[in-house]
Amino acid sequence: MSRTGYTLPVFAVAAAKAAFMHLGANIESHLRVEIDLLPGKAEISVLQVAMLEPESALAITLSDPGDNLDLTRNTPIWAWVRLSQRQSQALILEAGEGLGKTISGEAAIYSYARRLFDANLLPLIPPDQTATVSIILPEGRQLAQRTSNEAFGIVEGLALLGTSGISQPLSAADHLEELRLQLQAKVKDSPDLVFCIGSNGMQVAQRLGIPESAIVQTGNWIGAMLVEAGLTHANSVLLLGYQGKLIKLAGGIFNVSSHLADAKLEIIGAAVIAAGGDLEAVRTVLDAKTADAAHQKLMEFGVAESVFEILADKISYKATAYVQKYANVALKVGTVLFNRKGDIISQDSQAKELLRKQA
Repeated sequence: MSRTGYTLPVFAVAAAKAAFMHLGANIESHLRVEIDLLPGKAEISVLQVAMLEPESALAITLSDPGDNLDLTRNTPIWAWVRLSQRQSQALILEAGEGLGKTISGEAAIYSYARRLFDANLLPLIPPDQTATVSIILPEGRQLAQRTSNEAFGIVEGLALLGTSGISQPLSAADHLEELRLQLQAKVKDSPDLVFCIGSNGMQVAQRLGIPESAIVQTGNWIGAMLVEAGLTHANSVLLLGYQGKLIKLAGGIFNVSSHLADAKLEIIGAAVIAAGGDLEAVRTVLDAKTADAAHQKLMEFGVAESVFEILADKISYKATAYVQKYANVALKVGTVLFNRKGDIISQDSQAKELLRKQA
């Protein structure tokens, strides 16, 4: 079985908690701290912890994402904690070297990570003191160059993001088997399935009121899961996903991991030509840093709606043909595409029909 790990925010919080505890008790340099994962608990190893001044301490953890293909594996995370007289806030979070910042200069510490800090540190802070925590990622700037962070407005390093403390090994083959078993269980009671690609897909599905009993998570293995749906006699599958992932199917790419293939801008560019767009629009798409940026540019050209209608139709067509080829089954497929904000930007006619069934 593959081994799960923890996301980057968990190790940042563990380092901060260890440093804070060291200020009060001079605990041993090599230790484990318990972290509330919201929900669940985890014990995280701390590599080193040291007092710097009477009211200041530094602790270091090493990232362990489990059996994931994750560039942050063994990345050191430092937390520098300073205590002072109570200010307006009990806990102040700062971006040290290697932790990214937004374009407005705020630390790239997002909702789940902030809730982790609050849950694990606020109960420890005396009422007359404020704890200022600086998170430092010595390798953060270098690693960020291998991500698309800058395209999403995160500069100078990595971000503390994610919606869970558990790092699931989505790239491990045995996790695909787990997903297949979940599909086999659900299709018995809900033959009209909704495939959610990623946590964003889950959030959009919940907002649309789709019952949990119909929702199937796919990881990156959309092709394998479509074939499984066909083999288990599903009536239909509604594909619900971020457009930058899902449009890969329009180019015949059915494992959407960026480690394997990524031609999303080229696929959008081909759809621009199919929609009657000009070469300037195609060049703009190919020069874009993200699929969302390409969509925004096409809106300015006035062709985004027609381009993404073509893409949604082609995804459904290619998915249906894929299942026919590998399972010899005629499976009805519809497609809903949304952007990074979760706003739906296109859906084909079959998707509209399938959504009505789920209402």
